[in-house]
Amino acid sequence: MAGRERRPVTIYEVADRAGVSIATVSRALRDSELVAPPTRRRVQRVAEELRFRPSRAGRALAEGQHAANGIVFPDLSGPYYAEVVLGYEEVVAELGRSVLILATQGRDNAAELVAELAGRVDGMVIMGRTVDDATVARIADTGLPLVLLARPRVGLVDTVTADNTDSARALTGHLLGHGHRELAFLGDPARSPDVAGRFAGFSAALADAGLDPVEPVRSEFDVRSGYTAARELLSRGRTRPEAVVCANDEVALGALRAAEDLGLSVPGDLALTGWDDIMASHYARLTTVHQAMRELGATAARWLDERISGVAAGARHEVLPTRLVIRASCGSHHDRPDE
Repeated sequence: MAGRERRPVTIYEVADRAGVSIATVSRALRDSELVAPPTRRRVQRVAEELRFRPSRAGRALAEGQHAANGIVFPDLSGPYYAEVVLGYEEVVAELGRSVLILATQGRDNAAELVAELAGRVDGMVIMGRTVDDATVARIADTGLPLVLLARPRVGLVDTVTADNTDSARALTGHLLGHGHRELAFLGDPARSPDVAGRFAGFSAALADAGLDPVEPVRSEFDVRSGYTAARELLSRGRTRPEAVVCANDEVALGALRAAEDLGLSVPGDLALTGWDDIMASHYARLTTVHQAMRELGATAARWLDERISGVAAGARHEVLPTRLVIRASCGSHHDRPDE
């Protein structure tokens, strides 16, 4: 029988030998600060003596966890959400966890679905205006680790956002610096906290220049909606704007196509800007604002893991920087294809 493989040691055996619970074993082997240093060293010594190798499933069982994180998106279509998901999943995969994704677009029972997901995961990221603040507060009160992504603060929940207002103010100021005075904003601030921040920066820049405020031209955030809204806006004859600030690059690409179909040149007849700096904006020579979309998702994933592990203390709020990318669509003479 000498050739028979040795039976793997279980976490229960380590716990029994060290005189602790299986939850303490799991935490000690991850160097959790929730375990006192002497106990942590004792557990690690026993695990080494027994040649114990913890599995992900074992850790989840020991700590009463699901080994899964949840993330709630408003929508999953378009390059912006794809980049955020990639950043989130890259970190989660490194941590040995799985991801359950819920998109609330078009769902009347979004709050109910989010609450149901909360019961199936160890922690959750909630992005944008997917559910109201009251729902977020109720879930936070259960003790489930939460991180908010691209939405305003709610209580003491961690929040990760990107700068919107200051960059939008700078972007609009750049257009005003070209001599444009008839500006329009294409997008719906009521549907997205990010877009609300961009519209606030746009409005502030107009006020800085002594110009009257303007109402946004409401549009969804995809190419088709941008095209439809822009075509109506640009068909107004003498009241047509000189420059259009779009809520994101997809809307701007739709507006670009609408301008072309109406026989307008960009930037000769119309200055146009977007937001996000997606790949297509490079080829369209679109002035835009670059934001680190993958880093948004990655930061939310790291913070959530720290909350689940119990190593984070106090509410954290971070605003990731964005930067203006000037290309030909606003009339710049400094456009470079690689920017």
